[in-house]
Amino acid sequence: MKNFNYVIKDEVGIHARPAGILVKEAKKYQSKIVIVKNGKKAEATKLMALMGLGVKCGDEVMVEVSGEDEDTASREIKAFFENNL
Repeated sequence: MKNFNYVIKDEVGIHARPAGILVKEAKKYQSKIVIVKNGKKAEATKLMALMGLGVKCGDEVMVEVSGEDEDTASREIKAFFENNL
């Protein structure tokens, strides 16, 4: 399992549009990608679960990646967060 922490910089956090883009990105990988905020977890492929975390600008999330392609998935999802969130 790979994981990294990330502080959300998008001024409106993970709302509908970026959550939808994140879901599409996460579905590219075989690995399971989970976003954790304050102990609450949501799979990155589930839009409503992601939005239910209520992630706002300045919040720190942990991203857990586990599976066959976890090295690639972790690296590319981290880049996605840096470029979009």
